[in-house]
Amino acid sequence: MVGKFVADIIVEDTVILELKSVRQIIQAHEVQMVNYLVATEKAVGLIINFGERKVEIKRKLRDFDEDLQDEF
Repeated sequence: MVGKFVADIIVEDTVILELKSVRQIIQAHEVQMVNYLVATEKAVGLIINFGERKVEIKRKLRDFDEDLQDEF
């Protein structure tokens, strides 16, 4: 393993919450969440951005059968 993963919050040992305070969520944040899901074998991750104007939330899902991610 390269590096060390420390989640901002893990809810009920099921959902990873990644908290941000940036202008907007970018692709690198989403890729980071997907990597966290793969590394921890969790199915659901939420990126919550307390940005400049409003709260932005992105949900990433992991399909364990095909390792696919969906964004809603």
